[in-house]
Amino acid sequence: MTIASFDDLLRSASQQTEPQRLLFVFTAAELPDDATPEQRARFQVGEGGTLTPLMCVDKSPDELPSFEALLEESRRAGPGWDIVFVAALSGSAGRSPTSTDAEAPLQRMVESIKSGRIGSFIPFDIHGQPVSFG
Repeated sequence: MTIASFDDLLRSASQQTEPQRLLFVFTAAELPDDATPEQRARFQVGEGGTLTPLMCVDKSPDELPSFEALLEESRRAGPGWDIVFVAALSGSAGRSPTSTDAEAPLQRMVESIKSGRIGSFIPFDIHGQPVSFG
């Protein structure tokens, strides 16, 4: 299934043969202090910079009815963000993964994002639209 929206993600997670837990890492676009004038100009028009993890959370698909619910909860819980990266943790033998099961994978996600290894995650912008990095 192609993920063309956040609703597609929720639908796909609910249709898997094993129960899923969705992992979210919220990030902010920032410009390094030592950025060049060219990098600063690109950043001003919404390009370039780095994505810094701000907070993370895990949810079962049943706990999250929509992107709007995730957005509202994130606004109450922490600072403003620009991109949220999503991954799924699969259960086994019909058992749903717990938040405890999600702790180590979430930390690995954070470390991967810090080092720029984001290819295995689905990024969404603040409007719930998938983002493509070129």
